[in-house]
Amino acid sequence: MRLKDKVAVVTGAGAGIGQATALLFAEEGAKIVIADINSEDGEATATEIRKNGGEAIFVHAGIAKPDEARNIADETIRKFQRVDILVNNAAAIILKGLDATVEDWQRSLGVNVIGTASCSKYFAEHMKKEGGSIVLVSSISAFVAQPSFITYSATKAAIVQMARNMAMDLASFKIRVNCVCPGPTLTQASALHMQQAGITLAEFIEEVGGTASLNDLPLRGRSLTPSFLWLRMNLHL
Repeated sequence: MRLKDKVAVVTGAGAGIGQATALLFAEEGAKIVIADINSEDGEATATEIRKNGGEAIFVHAGIAKPDEARNIADETIRKFQRVDILVNNAAAIILKGLDATVEDWQRSLGVNVIGTASCSKYFAEHMKKEGGSIVLVSSISAFVAQPSFITYSATKAAIVQMARNMAMDLASFKIRVNCVCPGPTLTQASALHMQQAGITLAEFIEEVGGTASLNDLPLRGRSLTPSFLWLRMNLHL
């Protein structure tokens, strides 16, 4: 088990990529903290881990609120007395163009940018004692143009730059910061996009096909999780 006795926190782990990441880390021996705004989904992920013999707790949190982001860190330390890994996966999927309202922007920025920064801040405070690993989840949408994606793509581009800056700021504390930018992936979020856009799965695959060089599109959440595990390992490149 490559993560035996490590403590890993995954935000937005109630479904999709976050859930798949939490399940894989648990299989590798990590103690898992599930953070999600959806209590039913978050509890279900934690329950699945425990049924499979792992150790997991669920913390309800809307990371756009700094106090709730801080509470994830507080509950983690209270339960496990340490933290080794943070995967900043939680995101608001607001797909709008210039028709976006101020409220749309506030929600997208609040979760994807401010929430990610807040979680990183509060967990880094604890990681500075012994080092650790922080993974930020961006998207291929940070690099390609897509119609009616401004509110989403802009925040994902911000996360890429956030990761670069954080890596420099935290390197002296032995905290490694990396960013993963998934391509088209079948999750609840993509299902929501298809519903909002009124398109079929075949039309979705055609729509996103130009944003990736892979033939097997779209991916599933589990397809991406080895990347998160690899970034956590103590590799010296």
